[in-house]
Amino acid sequence: MKLDVVSDTVCPWCYIGKKRLDQALEMHGGEGITLVWRPFQLDATIPAGGVDRKTYMEKKFGAERAKEVGNTIREFGNAVGIDFRFDLIGKSPNTMDSHRLIRWAGTAGCQNEMVGILFRRYFEQGEDIGSHDVLVDAAGEAGMDTDIVRDLLSKDADRDLIAREDAVAREIGIQGVPSFVINSQWVVTGAQEPETLVRMFNKLLAREAEQAAAG
Repeated sequence: MKLDVVSDTVCPWCYIGKKRLDQALEMHGGEGITLVWRPFQLDATIPAGGVDRKTYMEKKFGAERAKEVGNTIREFGNAVGIDFRFDLIGKSPNTMDSHRLIRWAGTAGCQNEMVGILFRRYFEQGEDIGSHDVLVDAAGEAGMDTDIVRDLLSKDADRDLIAREDAVAREIGIQGVPSFVINSQWVVTGAQEPETLVRMFNKLLAREAEQAAAG
């Protein structure tokens, strides 16, 4: 079973969704599941240098609503072991480069780990994941070749590919993240509970086994 997770690196619900997915994979064992993370930019219009996060969020939601949303997210985050520190985040970055890094991490065999590293650095440590220095350091944490990553980031490598993948996600009807695309056929949206994901894994893997047995 192929499981594509469509996500953005500045989406707090995607971080919660990843924690729940990791729990589900541990509960299930993960056998027979191929996991791939796919890009989705919630706001591709943010400039390369990022924008002030507080101003951005208040413009998007309003000051009181932004505070309410943050409190709700922190509550759900605590339940899965995430210490959201929105107070440490100075910028809302453009996420193109972080998605490029995640793609390269897939080639290096550490994609799921890289996604977790970027979420932690942004949401719990307040680091600017639009910064090439931060991304190179994150690559080093995951065991990637930092010289290669720094060189790729300095160029336009895979920018068009990330933009195309984002466009494809929208074309198949994805409007919110996280979204789970199963075998390129079914889409489940939202940070699903681990038990729900395990039931889905078991059902689909059983179906695949039956089809294989039937020839």
